[in-house]
Formats: sequence, C-alpha cells, structure tokens
Amino acid sequence: MGIQVWVSRQGERPAPTEDPGRADPAPDDVPASAGRAQTAASVGTPSNCVLSWEDLEARVAGCTTCALHQGRTQTVFGVGNREAGWMVIGEAPGEQEDLQGEPFVGRAGQLLNEMIRAVGLRREAVYIANVVKCRPPRNRDPATEEAAACEEYLKGQVALLKPKIILAVGRVAAQNLLKTTTPIGKLRGQVHYYDRIPLVVTYHPAYLLRSQTEKRRAWEDLKLAMRAFRQQNT
Repeated sequence: MGIQVWVSRQGERPAPTEDPGRADPAPDDVPASAGRAQTAASVGTPSNCVLSWEDLEARVAGCTTCALHQGRTQTVFGVGNREAGWMVIGEAPGEQEDLQGEPFVGRAGQLLNEMIRAVGLRREAVYIANVVKCRPPRNRDPATEEAAACEEYLKGQVALLKPKIILAVGRVAAQNLLKTTTPIGKLRGQVHYYDRIPLVVTYHPAYLLRSQTEKRRAWEDLKLAMRAFRQQNT
C-alpha cells in the first residue's frame, strides 16, 4: 500500500515507553501564536469528581448535544492503553472510523502506526482519540460548535489518562487544543502545553500520504515529542 516504515537515523534511538481521508492544507506564513487549553476533571459533574472511563464512554455513546449524532453509525470514543504516557489526538472520525468505531484506520491509520513505531511504541501502547467523537458529513472539518460540544469529553479523557505527552496530529486538532487559528506550519517545532501537559504538533498522516516530502519534518516533530516525554520522566 506504499506505507513507508519509519526508523530512527543517525544513531538516535527512540525511548521505549494511527483515519483515512483527512488531509490538512499546506502550511502558510501567518504569524505564530498559541494558546493554552485548560483541562476539566470531569464532564457534567463537579470539578473535584472524575468520571470513570466506563461512565465517560457511556455519556459519549448517548450524546445528542450537536447535530452530528443524527448521521452517525456510532460514536468513536477512543482506543488504546488507558495508562499510556503518550496520547495521540486527531480531528474527527472518517467513514471507516464511523463504521468500525475506532479512530485512525485505513492507509492513514497504517502510517500513524509507523509513526508510533518510530518512537519505540506499538499502537496498543498509546491512547488515541479525536477532538470530535462523531463523523462530520462528507468528512468535512468539524464546525466550531461541534468541537465545543465534544470538548468536555476530550478533557475528561485527558484527565483520566494523565498522559506525559500529547501528540496533536493535523491542523484542526492542533488549533482546537491550543485555541488558536495559527497555521500548523507555525505551530510545529516547539513544545506547547495543554493543562500543563507537553503538546507537540505534527502533520496529519493523510496529509503526509499526499506530501511525501513533509515526512522528514514530521520525523523532526516526533523527535521533539520524544525529548519532551523524556524530560517529563527525569
């Protein structure tokens, strides 16, 4: 399928410790700015009361807050190790994700798996979620109000997981998490923070499948995320 295996080069070894059809536009030259999102401890409950994974997933499955629920096959909550140090956050489910109930499947998902492998991990060892839990029609970008309707669910996932590093893949995920309109090309190359958790931005795998020359830059993003993760563990 043309999926290239990513390996560490120049002697740098990763520290031991995956969405079809969504491609971000090429980066432009808008000046950089970044915000910080604050994480809530729960969804629809007092701030000192954390929902369980099961309760949070049940609330997502029954959610009718925005219009996206009208066209979904099922919600796509998230998948992976619920004690993971790494959390990967994408944009929204596509057609196959909506059918299978799992984020990042298909060719782009395979490439994301290789990106995860490049940092010394397997897909099963990280936690993968999306900003939006229901598929937008025709795989369009989620509207602002749709992302806002799902925001507390994502905050709940972060609060339960307590990751050491967040990898935001793609423009939409990065801009929603950081509360900014800054293009992805200006958000890359630095460590941001989401509720004091280091966050690194990289390109969406679907974009990388179409723009092979950007894979080198994405590898630099992964190395930055590895360094930030190691610093959290020292």
